[in-house]
Amino acid sequence: MADYKFDRTAFRMMTFQEADAANVYNKNVSYPERLRQAYYLISQAYGFSMTNQPKLDKTFHSCRKLSH
Repeated sequence: MADYKFDRTAFRMMTFQEADAANVYNKNVSYPERLRQAYYLISQAYGFSMTNQPKLDKTFHSCRKLSH
């Protein structure tokens, strides 16, 4: 199986009408399948494996209550 490289130059800015006309996922593709394919593209763009997903670093952000 060939090792594919994600081409980040393959996309361009479009208007809503152009994007709607170029949409290949219409209503023929189910939402779970769309999410699976989108998650695959995200994993390729950020360089992580679908089987070895990165953990969320919960120590990075903090939350506190606002006092009024």
